[in-house]
Amino acid sequence: NKFLGHYSPDSFQSECTCSLPLGEVQYPDQTGSQPHWFHTLQVKRFRVQRGRSNSDPLGGTNSPEDFSWRAGFQFGTANSYLSLEKLGEGAYASVYKGISRINGQLVALKVIRTKTEEGVPFTAIREASLLKGLKHANVVLLHDIIHTRDSLTFVFEYVQTDLSQYMTQHPGGLHSHNVRLFMFQLLRGLRYIHSRRILHRDLKPQNLLISYLGELKLADFGLARSKSIPSQTFSSEVVTLWYRPPDVLLGSTDYSTALDMWGAGCIFIEMLQGAPAFPGVSDVFEQLQKIWAVLGVPTEESWSGVSQLPNYEPELFVWREPRPFRNVWKRLAQLPHKTEDLVQKMLKLKPRDRISAQDALQHLYFSTLPTPIMHLRDMIQHESRCPSSKCPAFAWRLRSGTIFTQSEGQTICGPATKCW
Repeated sequence: NKFLGHYSPDSFQSECTCSLPLGEVQYPDQTGSQPHWFHTLQVKRFRVQRGRSNSDPLGGTNSPEDFSWRAGFQFGTANSYLSLEKLGEGAYASVYKGISRINGQLVALKVIRTKTEEGVPFTAIREASLLKGLKHANVVLLHDIIHTRDSLTFVFEYVQTDLSQYMTQHPGGLHSHNVRLFMFQLLRGLRYIHSRRILHRDLKPQNLLISYLGELKLADFGLARSKSIPSQTFSSEVVTLWYRPPDVLLGSTDYSTALDMWGAGCIFIEMLQGAPAFPGVSDVFEQLQKIWAVLGVPTEESWSGVSQLPNYEPELFVWREPRPFRNVWKRLAQLPHKTEDLVQKMLKLKPRDRISAQDALQHLYFSTLPTPIMHLRDMIQHESRCPSSKCPAFAWRLRSGTIFTQSEGQTICGPATKCW
């Protein structure tokens, strides 16, 4: 298959930030205590630049002279990576923490089992073809692909945890400043893939990785689709039920970037509240009822064309009027109005009314973030080769606590990359 081509050492070297001899690899503290980054979040400028990769457990130097290649190990071969421990398992794949024998970096190995009669799962082919073209600080980086007779292995940068685990370790809702920075990074990632006409289609906390630097990265592109590939319709069986928008729940297969924006809005609420926004239990009908209880039951007057959707059966719905968000999700009442305003713009019933990722990044909600954050480069680079004035380096650190209010700042502006 065409997608099974491998990265060359030269291209991989430009994406890596350090080299650790295999016999000298060290690991972070294993005492069980929470690392400092888990509790404090602020943006801090460093005089010494750091690399973008999260795969370096030591935060090593970026000097090109220190980068060495292990003789005898090549990209695209299974013996170039050593599995350290199993991280998780799904229906089609297992994920392992590993180490590259080429350069000593920690990696995540996603091993997809292939069956002789079925071949490589189409979701794996789709994920590989899309990820090979995505290079962004808020999208997980695919380093290598290994194809053998029995399996297909994706070699990703190693990222320490995901948003679901992070919220579990911080019950009751995250610090409002942490939420702001996580949402900013989520929207940056969405703006990037949407500008390349790619829909993620499976946004949920488990698919948002969080590094020890506080960076958030979109992951798991198994359900992603590129709208540049001709297709009459998409499937309505996408996105985990809790994060699926009402138009798709009603059977619509004609959707675009608004699909991901609804999921992002649900995650926004979940980070603030510490609980899912619309926690349906059994089926699509119950999930719709959860949404109607907040946004009201739509009609042709409020949503032109809704009656034509396959699953629209108003006689089965309990009639509800829209409710103020702050009366439903109490945390919003404790925060400035601009927080609720952005949530409202993301959780619109009509998909065409939902805000785009680009416009959301310019919302007043983010005006209190330090100005240098607005100038972070989208593309992953080998920053040691960039002048510091052009490639600023930041660390995202997490604050403890629950409620945090900052002084108002000025409206921010970003590149004019609109939603399509």
